Amino acid sequence: MGRVILLLLIIAAVVLVWKAFGPASWRRSQLPPASRPVIKGPDDDEEFLWQLEKEQFKKRREKQRLAEQEENNIRRARKKLDGDNNGKANGTDTGEGNANGNGNADGSDPSPDTGTPGK
Repeated sequence: MGRVILLLLIIAAVVLVWKAFGPASWRRSQLPPASRPVIKGPDDDEEFLWQLEKEQFKKRREKQRLAEQEENNIRRARKKLDGDNNGKANGTDTGEGNANGNGNADGSDPSPDTGTPGK
């Protein structure tokens, strides 16, 4: 009885191996030549998706450039305003004052000249 079961198992194994690796499976292993996959929609098209990504990158880059440019303009304006305010507060940019450099920006002399005769 053991020999009959062993014979049936061997026959089953041969049939399974034949089904798995027989001539019918050879045709399946021969793939058609490589061709582009059929595009069914825009989300399947790699070139289309690449173009979309490229456009988004360009738009982001442009927004960044404009933001940086605006930030630089604001900084320049603040520097200019700070420079004008500081210059006027210190009296350095007004161009007023005595010709010899004495006195305040408004032309008055803070210390009277006591050493000159006639005054």
